Order: sequence, then C-alpha cells, then structure tokens
Amino acid sequence: MGTISTIGLDLAKNVFQVHGIDSLGNILVRRRLRRGEVLRFFETLPPCLVGMEACGTSHYWARSIAAFGHTVRMMPPVYVKPYVKRGKTDAADAEAICEAVTRPTMRFVPVKSPAQQAALLQHKTRDLLVRQRTMQVNALRGHLAEFGIISAAGVAGLNQMMTLLHAEQEMLPEPARKLFQEIVAHLRALEQRIDDIEKQIVAEHRAGSVSRRLAGIPGIGPITASAIVAAVPDASTFRSGRQFAAWPGLRARSESFPSLTMPCCPSCEHADRGDQCPCG
Repeated sequence: MGTISTIGLDLAKNVFQVHGIDSLGNILVRRRLRRGEVLRFFETLPPCLVGMEACGTSHYWARSIAAFGHTVRMMPPVYVKPYVKRGKTDAADAEAICEAVTRPTMRFVPVKSPAQQAALLQHKTRDLLVRQRTMQVNALRGHLAEFGIISAAGVAGLNQMMTLLHAEQEMLPEPARKLFQEIVAHLRALEQRIDDIEKQIVAEHRAGSVSRRLAGIPGIGPITASAIVAAVPDASTFRSGRQFAAWPGLRARSESFPSLTMPCCPSCEHADRGDQCPCG
C-alpha cells in the first residue's frame, strides 16, 4: 500500500467524509469519520496535503489539522463544484475536493487565526445589533402611528420619537404605555451595547498599524479598516487592487464587461468570440 499524499475532507457537523490518494492518483482511503475521530485520524498520518471547502467551521479544522504537520488548503465551494463527477453525496464531494486541491490554478482561502475570527465576530455582532435596533425603531414608529403620533423616519428620528412619546404618554392607554416603555428601554440597551462594541473596535484599530494605514484612505474609517484587516488575513491572495475591489462588490466583476471589439469579418471563424479578429 502506497503513502497518502493528498486528502479531500468533506466537513460536516457530525459525520465527515475522507478521500485519500497517493502521488499516482490511486485511491488509498475512502471512509467516514465521526467528529471525535477526525483529529485522531490525521494525527496518525504522515504529513500530506489536505483540502477542504471554506465554511463556518473550516478555519478551526484547518488550524487543528495543520498542527500535526499537514499542509491544509481551503477552497471556495463554488470552485470545487465543477469537479463533482456524479450526484451530490458526501463521498463525491470529498473526491471532488481531493482533485480540486491539486489544480495549479486553484484559488485558496487563507486560514484565519482565532484573533482574526474574534475581530470578525465583533463586526458581525455589531451588525446584528444594528439590525435589531432598526427593527425596534420601525416597530415603535409603526405602533405610535396607530395612536396618531408621527415622527421622522430612520434612526435619526429616534430622539424626536422619544420626545413625542414622553409628551403624549398621558393620552395612551396604560397597557400601551407600559409596552412602549419596554421597547424604549430595549432600544437604549441596544444603543449602549453597540457603543461598547464600537469602542472595542476603535481601540483595536488604533493598536494595529495596518488598520491605521487603511484608515488613511479617503472614505475608509476605523470600522471599515478594522473589518478589512479581519476579513483579509493575507492581501497577497489578490493579484491586484481591481480584483480586491470586486471581492466585496465595490465594482463589477471583470466577466460583467464583455468585449466590445467587433471582428473585422463577420463570416470568419473568430466572429463568435467577440474579440479582435486575427485575420484582419
């Protein structure tokens, strides 16, 4: 039996699928592992290349498996999908991952450290609380409108809403008054939690040299700069600034712009390619 050189690992919550091959492409292992068996399995293997799809738990598994001396590569699932040869099953996915990770043109996702994941968690929690605050403000405005109390739209009208509610509270029924007070108390608690998280983000931003450099770009503040540093562990994975701008959606992707150069002769074999005709 040969030595395993490449493994495709299909991640899951409880049951993981492993597909391992040798340097010649011969299948040496194809098995399912329970969650508690995964690390024990990789601990006994000689160092090899391990591929997996990037997902919510992949960074944890990548760090844990790499600790045993393995080379771990994560790939976007959309880049692995073309290598699935048959119906979507765990075994087929693991085989596709094993093949995709060896492709020379494959793009990989950098493994995030626990500190980077914690920084991203701050931004995700802040975003969750901001959305909850918006929901509470809209609900409060709608309920007040039912009693004839109208205020400006958006979070900016919150202070006006509070003033109107305080002025008109004697006109409201007692059950409604208590419920409005609970909503207002919840809003104030949300605002305090958002302020606390933003202070933590700004403090970490000031302590990071890369984040401070990013904040020097016009239009980028501490929150955005901190989010970029946390979400992009290694900026060298992008070949250019144009490619990086397309990643978060700041500009259209290159494939959105078909070539406008027309062939010189519509009847030639290059006419359907939409590029410069070489026979002109």
